Amino acid sequence: MERLMQYVWQHRLWVSQSMFTVDGRKVQVIDPGMLNTDAGPDFFNAKVKIDGETWVGNVEIHVRASDWYRHGHDKDVAYDNVILHVVEKDDMAVKRSNGDVIPQLCMPCSAQFSEQYMRLVGSAASELPCAAEIASLPSIYLTDMISTLGYERLYQKVERIEQMLARFNGDWNEVCYVMLARSLGFGINSEAFERLALSVPLKVMEKHSDSLTAIEAMLFGQSGLLDDAPKDDTYISMLRTEYEYYAHKFGLKRPLSLSWKMARMRPQSFPHRRIAVLASMIAGGFNYASTMMTAKNVDEIRALFEVELSGFWTHRCSFKSEGGGSRRGLSENSMSILIINAVVPLIYAYGQLCDDSEACERAVKMLQSLNPERNSIVELFARAGIKCGDAFATQALIQLRREYCETRKCLYCRIGHRMLALKARKKE
Repeated sequence: MERLMQYVWQHRLWVSQSMFTVDGRKVQVIDPGMLNTDAGPDFFNAKVKIDGETWVGNVEIHVRASDWYRHGHDKDVAYDNVILHVVEKDDMAVKRSNGDVIPQLCMPCSAQFSEQYMRLVGSAASELPCAAEIASLPSIYLTDMISTLGYERLYQKVERIEQMLARFNGDWNEVCYVMLARSLGFGINSEAFERLALSVPLKVMEKHSDSLTAIEAMLFGQSGLLDDAPKDDTYISMLRTEYEYYAHKFGLKRPLSLSWKMARMRPQSFPHRRIAVLASMIAGGFNYASTMMTAKNVDEIRALFEVELSGFWTHRCSFKSEGGGSRRGLSENSMSILIINAVVPLIYAYGQLCDDSEACERAVKMLQSLNPERNSIVELFARAGIKCGDAFATQALIQLRREYCETRKCLYCRIGHRMLALKARKKE
């Protein structure tokens, strides 16, 4: 509730006609001040008029006035410059460390505001609490919001890439390998694929890039998927033998249980098959990073991902099930997912770090040239009337859902702010 009060104060969402101190003096807020997220008063350098007299200083906000003493502010000189104490409940007067009484304001706000806020943050996790209002927002407002959120999601991915570059001493090829592996997890197995890739360095596999079997053996052995595979299959037995040799040679240490998920998953998406695709990408030499950076459009990237499988994987999707396999490694939709989650962030990160604005623009254009994604989040917003024309827009909606809706950060969401502001300014 205190954070909600800070939000009301920061954005001037009080009922201005009712702004009086508890002892009846009229309050006019000229400047609410700067929100302080560290120790000390909640707002610095505020400017208010109390009965026509201008005060400049800090503002402290509490749910109960008595919290001033419970938090020890009466003995802390850092709070001596507080010019106004804003509270929800006036249960006592408060004083500075020198004994001076501080003007106190019970901040008035529409009852509908709190109700709206609780409706937003208290809704079921599967719901979209703003569904009834979001489609009625002006189109220019939605366009601006989608643009902001699309870049916000892209920046998050770029930050991950920058951390990996630091880990691999600027080796773009290693980072590209890990990013592609993570993307092959298609969300549900992304963490497992990233941990697998980190456990088998690309530089190790490149020593045997002329042998697809060697690369498959290292990846499948590290994945743990060989453990419960059939014992009587010649190909699987060969992978086990090869893995033992390379694990000893390179000192490979298997990660703890990767917890592969396969429930309610199409056989073509099983991790076994995706690992086989990753191995085929590495066999013959992994030069994806340099090729990506010079690609002009998504068609050139798609050509790069035309991976063909061979042998066992042309008729299998896992070690146990028969049938369902094919020579083609990735579908058009799977290629798009790799472009969205690996290629575009890598090109954008390269553009930022190398001060190459053309690369950044090219990365965004690639997103905008891809068809909108189809998933539960996009469908949730579609039911609320929000339609997307490209992958940049769907990435924005995923960012909105993951970072704001699911975490109930409605106070920091543009849609939530607009809804709350309208309710707050309605008189009781």
